[in-house]
This record gives sequence, structure tokens and C-alpha cells, in this order.
Amino acid sequence: MKPLKTFISCLLLMTSTLVYPQYTDVINSNRPGASRSAYSVGTNVVQFEIGPYYVKEKRTPATTYEVSGLGVDFSARYGLFFEQLEINIEGIYQNDTKKYTFRPDAEEPRSNFKHITLGAKYLIYDPYKDQESNKPNLYSWKANHSFKWEDLIPAVSVYLGGNYDTKNNPYTAPGIEGFSPKVMVATQNNFAGGWVFIMNFIKDRIGTNQSDFQYVLTLTHAFNQQWVVFGEMQGIKSDFYADNLFRVGGARLLGRNFQLDAALTFNTKDTPSVFNAGIGASYRLDFHKDPIPDNNNSVEDEGKRKTRKNNTKKQKKRKKRRDDEINEENKIKKQKKKDIDFD
Repeated sequence: MKPLKTFISCLLLMTSTLVYPQYTDVINSNRPGASRSAYSVGTNVVQFEIGPYYVKEKRTPATTYEVSGLGVDFSARYGLFFEQLEINIEGIYQNDTKKYTFRPDAEEPRSNFKHITLGAKYLIYDPYKDQESNKPNLYSWKANHSFKWEDLIPAVSVYLGGNYDTKNNPYTAPGIEGFSPKVMVATQNNFAGGWVFIMNFIKDRIGTNQSDFQYVLTLTHAFNQQWVVFGEMQGIKSDFYADNLFRVGGARLLGRNFQLDAALTFNTKDTPSVFNAGIGASYRLDFHKDPIPDNNNSVEDEGKRKTRKNNTKKQKKRKKRRDDEINEENKIKKQKKKDIDFD
């Protein structure tokens, strides 16, 4: 869930209503929810996100069964070529036991990837880029934390990916096998006071008999530079499975490049009822270099350029000083010669 691009992009930036770039000084994590931010991690940033969880499902009153087990969700993200572009791989692996209550001796051990997807996300519109109104007002705390109508215009990104499902997967519909496309539109609004609202609209496993439509709505609030909480609703609709899931949780920043989180997931129906409890962590390797708008050099390259420029200026000053000294000496010599000729 990109509350946590939210999470941390906003930890330092949102509370002061600064401009929201792709890259931020602290880690931007999608954990611990299911939504994805409109923004990328930033060029040359490698980021890993992982979280083990406990799952409990129970179906009543028809074909009654219970499922209990463990799983782990994971992702690896990389900012490539442009600030707006991110490639990523993400998935969920689960190992559980399905018990049928009408046959206490019947147990079905299951394990497989619920999904594994490789994709790319690109930011197509950023309303906060070069926006004068996002600059902090140095004279008014109220102005920096008050509602602005332009904040209703979201950042928008598009995602294209491919799923891979193995044959006879217990977590997918019968006949699902191989590759299938996935597309998504993600929006993000950054509001004053550390509030962020994210929407994802997803069409998954396109062209299969488990082609589903999903929406994810996430609201995140950063209390300060370390703590953030979120609430989320996820709707899933397909012929194979339909549900409305709710999540609550929070995250804690433990350094510029490290975050811990925890969340609970539940629903309100009994076909089946769902309860998940998980913890997680996000860590990034930061090789990002800020571009210089005028010439697209890195900060390091720009520093070298300025050093060369300063050295050139110093050389010119030294040359001018030597020329002035020589001219002065010549004037003195000429004056002495005139004095001698006069005598």
C-alpha cells in the first residue's frame, strides 16, 4: 500500500507541505497495506519489502471448513532511467492446512504462491512538481497546514505487469496456468498535516477464468517523523472469489533506510471469514544522485564543474594580478628613465 510512500515520503515532506518529488531522503514503502503509491522509489534506489503473517479463515454454514497457516508477502523495487519509472517484482507465498469440519480426520495441506508478478509503474502526472503553492510559507504555520483546493488533484501513475501461476495451484481457479496480464491505475493525494489518500484500480489475470477487478482505498496519517497509521478498504470481484477486506495498522521509521510495520486484516462475511495478522520490514540501498535541472548533471558532477570554474576564476585573478604588477613595474622604470634624461 502506498500509504507508505505516503509513509515516509510524507514523514519529512508532508508535514511541512514541501514539493513531493519521486525520491525522498527517507525510505518510501508500500507496506503494510495492499495499495501502491503513485510515486516510485527514485532512480538508482533498490528497495526490499517483506512481511510474514498468520492467516485464519472459516467458512459457515454450508461446506464448512477452516484454514490456518502462515505466509509471507514480499517485493523488490528499483528506480530505473527516470524518476517517474519503477520496475518491481512482488508476490505472496502461503503454507496452510485446510480442515473440513464435517470430516474431522480430513486435512488438506496446501502451499504455493498466491500470486507472483513482475511489472513496471510510470508516473504520468504529478501536480506537485514545480508548484508554487507547495512552497512553505515562512511567516504562517496556519497557511502551511490548511486545506488547499489544488490538493484535490491527485498524482497519477499507470502500471503494467505479468502474473505467473503454476499448474494445480490450490489458491487459484481450476485451469489457471502460465502468464496473464495485470494493469493498474494508482492515484495519490497529499494533504496538509501529514494526510495522504491513495486509490488503486486494478484488473488482474486478464483473459483467464479468474479475471478479477479490485479497488483499494487507503488513508494514511503521519503523526511525526517516526510514526504513521493507516486504514484501508480493498474490494475484490470475480467469478472465483469476491470479498471486501479491511486493514488497519501502522509503521515506525528506524532510520533513513529502514522501517518496521504491523497490520491486521479482516472482513465482515462468513463465506469465508478472514483474519490476518502480520509484521514486516522495508530496507533500501540508496544510490540515488539528484539531477541538476539546468544541465542534468549529478550533484557530484556539478561539484566538480564548480570546482573547475572556481579554479579558472582564481587563475584569471592571479594572471590579472601579475599583469598589474608588471604594468606597475614598467611605469616605475619609465618614470626613472625620464628623471635620468632630465638630469
